[in-house]
Amino acid sequence: MTPEAVLSLGQQALQLALLLAAPLLLVSLTVGLLVGVFQAATQINEMTLSFIPKVLAMAATLMLLGPWMLQMLTEFTRRLIEGIPGALH
Repeated sequence: MTPEAVLSLGQQALQLALLLAAPLLLVSLTVGLLVGVFQAATQINEMTLSFIPKVLAMAATLMLLGPWMLQMLTEFTRRLIEGIPGALH
């Protein structure tokens, strides 16, 4: 396997990791921002108030996007495994 092929696989893996993590991070960021604005407006300074909505929003996101995420990860893994015979030459 050439160094270029290894770098290409590494780049694809990093792109996939970013693609899979982005929805969860964006939902967490959005919910955290909304809860922060709510806390600032009401002057409620409770640390656990931001935790519960984030967990619920991330669980909902995983339920909605979980099949898509699993499909992307499965396709990438299948391509890696199918590419093993060609990599040995």
